[in-house]
Amino acid sequence: MACHRISTGFVAAALLALQSQGLRAEPASKVIEEVDFAISCAPISQQAFKHAAWTLHSFWYPEALKQFTAIAASEPGCAMAYWGIAMSHWYPLWNPPSPAALKAGSEAIAKAMAAPTQTPREADYIAAIAAFYRDNDKLDHQTRAAAYEKAMEQVYERNPDDREAAVFYALALNASALKTDKTFANQRKAAEILNKIWKEEPNHPGVVHYLIHSDDSPQFAAAGLDAAICYAKVAPDVPHALHMPSHIFTRLGMWQQSIESNRAAHTAALNYVHKSRGPGSYDQETLHTMDYLEYAYLQIAQDGPAKEVVDELIGFRQSEGGNLGAAYAVAAIPVRYALERRDWPAAAALSEPAIGFPLERFP
Repeated sequence: MACHRISTGFVAAALLALQSQGLRAEPASKVIEEVDFAISCAPISQQAFKHAAWTLHSFWYPEALKQFTAIAASEPGCAMAYWGIAMSHWYPLWNPPSPAALKAGSEAIAKAMAAPTQTPREADYIAAIAAFYRDNDKLDHQTRAAAYEKAMEQVYERNPDDREAAVFYALALNASALKTDKTFANQRKAAEILNKIWKEEPNHPGVVHYLIHSDDSPQFAAAGLDAAICYAKVAPDVPHALHMPSHIFTRLGMWQQSIESNRAAHTAALNYVHKSRGPGSYDQETLHTMDYLEYAYLQIAQDGPAKEVVDELIGFRQSEGGNLGAAYAVAAIPVRYALERRDWPAAAALSEPAIGFPLERFP
């Protein structure tokens, strides 16, 4: 199985076909982990590192953190293991790190810099993420994200044959993009870089994932359609990978495809969080998929399934602690159900869902 960008001339035809028959991707017989991130540590660490980087590219941060931590435990001198730990504590397109995450990331950077096994290229990667964590008690998040982007640009320019440097630089461009920039200059630059790599690594999860983010705007959503179709095939067991195509489907009004995408993502997210935290628990990925799922249901007047999403939400009990993305979904899901149906009495009677989520921290 290989995913490729189709000619832009076929996008409209593909869109019509998908809208008429639904997204029916054949399940992959196995996951193809096309991430070739060479490091100078022991061969067993190298293999584990490639898998951890593959996981990181799909924003499966808890799992990536476990994997990088295991590498560091088995080979304490492997500098890039600590780089991975630091990268796993920052969710660049989601939320600014908590004070605890900033502390953990900074500690990992210190260990990475002190570790004996590193090349000049690896030292560049470590210095780049160090630019984000440095002076986090003095500099704001946007300033530090921009510093990381500039540092990754240097890694990218110094290592023209390093595709991972290019992919992580593209992510950094998205992470530092100003929300006020409606030219989407950073995202356009990232997409240009990623499209070149996609020809060489058609199953790279970071390439298709970050292309979706780069094209996640009304102006460019159609350009992200083939990446959206591809991504779930590349990482079929990762909750975020199953969800991300719906960003493009939603932009293009492909409601049934969004429903299918988020049903699969929600099932995977629930399975993961229940396994790791127990029944009744939920996390940001669980809530995010539910928000998109409910919105898609309501756009095609499937009020019954949309109400089931609300009912599921109010049945949750164990929060992971809370962040802005999760808070948005907790607040939006019951509000959407009332407003999209123009049920004004229900809207007037809305109250905070009693699910143990600290909404008061996100006014």
